[in-house]
Amino acid sequence: MHVDEKSKNTQLAKDRSDPTGNFLTTDQGIRVEHTDDSLKIGARGPTLLEDFHFREKMTRFDHERIPERVVHARGSAAHGYFQPYESQAKYTRAKFLQDPKKKTPVFVRFSTVAGSRGSADTVRDVRGFAVKFYTEEGNFDLVGNNIPVFFIQDGIKFPDIIHAAKPEPHHEMPQAQTAHDSFWDFVSLVPETLHMIMWTMSDRAIPRSYRMMQGFGVHTFRLVDDKNVARFVKFHWKPLLGTHSLVWDEAQKLAGKDPDFHRRDLFEAIEQGHFPEYELGFQIVEEADAQKLGVDLLDATKLVPEEVAPVIPVGKLTLDRNPTNFFAETEQVAFCVANIVPGIDFTDDPLMQARLFSYLDTQLTRLGGPNFAEIPINRPIAPVHNHQQDGFGRHTSNVGRANYFPNSLGGGCPFLASQQQGGFVHTPEQVSGQKLRARPESFKDHYSQAALFFRSLSAPEQEHLIDACRFELGKVESKAIQERVLEHFAKIDALLVTAVAEGLGLPAPKATPVNPKGPPASKALSMEAMKLTTPPSIQSRKIAVLVADGVDADELMAVRKELEAQGAQLKIIAKRLGTVKAANGKDVAVDKSAMTTASVEYDGVFIPGGAASVATLKKDGEARHFVQEAYLHCKTVGVSQDAEDVLKACEIAPTAPGIVSGAKAGAGAALASAFAAALAKHRHWDRKDNDRVPA
Repeated sequence: MHVDEKSKNTQLAKDRSDPTGNFLTTDQGIRVEHTDDSLKIGARGPTLLEDFHFREKMTRFDHERIPERVVHARGSAAHGYFQPYESQAKYTRAKFLQDPKKKTPVFVRFSTVAGSRGSADTVRDVRGFAVKFYTEEGNFDLVGNNIPVFFIQDGIKFPDIIHAAKPEPHHEMPQAQTAHDSFWDFVSLVPETLHMIMWTMSDRAIPRSYRMMQGFGVHTFRLVDDKNVARFVKFHWKPLLGTHSLVWDEAQKLAGKDPDFHRRDLFEAIEQGHFPEYELGFQIVEEADAQKLGVDLLDATKLVPEEVAPVIPVGKLTLDRNPTNFFAETEQVAFCVANIVPGIDFTDDPLMQARLFSYLDTQLTRLGGPNFAEIPINRPIAPVHNHQQDGFGRHTSNVGRANYFPNSLGGGCPFLASQQQGGFVHTPEQVSGQKLRARPESFKDHYSQAALFFRSLSAPEQEHLIDACRFELGKVESKAIQERVLEHFAKIDALLVTAVAEGLGLPAPKATPVNPKGPPASKALSMEAMKLTTPPSIQSRKIAVLVADGVDADELMAVRKELEAQGAQLKIIAKRLGTVKAANGKDVAVDKSAMTTASVEYDGVFIPGGAASVATLKKDGEARHFVQEAYLHCKTVGVSQDAEDVLKACEIAPTAPGIVSGAKAGAGAALASAFAAALAKHRHWDRKDNDRVPA
């Protein structure tokens, strides 16, 4: 193709996607003079079939929808880049991991697993964390979750676990929930699920934000260096904002208040310049050491504790641009576990092997045939030359006579590449054995890592996990299923089985817990323990500021200046939209009305002074509920010295943990600084009386 033709096609593509300054046209480029009425014989006459504009417009509308993903249907995404800290040549020859100056473009999609496209963001569920690296050697898709293990060991069971988790087929309920009989029936009969159950019943399954959750490659991969030496690796993503979660009551309320909570949070953060950042880490295991771990690396229901194999930080992922069109990018992006580049290779993990087929097979139906890699969001930046041709959705117009290999008519092109020229070479591996349907003995331990996870949690985290199990199993109608699950819990932990049984009103089976293999506990599994190693920050945290007429505007502005300087976002909330009249006579703009927002949408609450404002708020039932609910959820609440009366009206002691009062902290910037320090802790679990406050 000549240069001028390329330029013309580039401009045509731009004109088609950007309507600014252009005429409305049909798909054939014909300018449209009228689009509000169909072509008829007379104003009240029949519509004519010759109205090609109407027919095209309606046909395109009729076929706008494509099948949603069977799993991970509900998703949000963003563009960004990945940059290594230093060359990783000692582990892999993958080029995107070599040059610390090179930024590799990425597209990242976060998602829930079980719910449909229209379900809520904050349901209790696994979250997908899929990263498409557009490398110079081709696309590499790291398709993982926010949990490092999975429910099953062999991909042949994947349809079963998903069918069990989805709405029950006879009445199509419940949506985006596992709190029903069929799911727990499967769990009770398939004990390999138990480690993952501990994670999904924990706070990991209700993240505060996509920006504040970890990601994992789940499977064991191989890294291969330029000498063809292979090492086992597990991929980790760690958010630089720290790993934080909602509490269950918040998650449930947010599903009604704002079902797009996570999607909105990601989109707004990027628009405001609070770019999400994650550190990529390698957990390296030399092949010669694999048998010494006490864990089978091919078992996707197991993890390698970081105390056994530390996570090595290798680079940073930054998300800095939102999609311009949700359907074209977030919906049409096609991830595939099989998309790897030289220097990265697979293992014999039977769940991974199933995914190598399943993801590719899925796109054939969803995206209308085999040419989905030509959709712009899926196109590699590496040149593509092969003999694939034709089929639904084909964009490429092949030239020449030779569409086969080998050929002489096309000069032998395209040529094969040696490994030195960047050709992909699979890692040589000796394989022998009988054909059979079986699992190794090393896959049969289903309890020790479930016990490791539970025992690694802090007391509040254990309490939340127990409450989640009580909630989910409390929705199960079959007592036999509840009893079978309790028998499994008895092999995990005595506290767990006793507390869950008590909540179900059933006798607890005798506890016979299995001792974890390896370390008795792992700090990396507890979010509370991880917070001690994460630099405190309130960047992008949302703070609700409750005001009424007569508010002390000077104090409010001083607090706002200090908190926003630390990266927080303040939202002024009053009874009505518009403005409130401050004590100094100035107008204070209101961001949200009390009717359209709630404490569950914020990380903390602040109440400035002003005698008239405080007098109004302490008598306002909605305002008191707002404060009480935030207190119940163990969030930071800050009040000026004048506003302590609001705390008294809410029956909250100014000395309670996480309560920052102007009487002690001072006013203005000093109060804001103390509030920020408390907010950086995320939650204050040491509130002993928070269950007495109504929510």
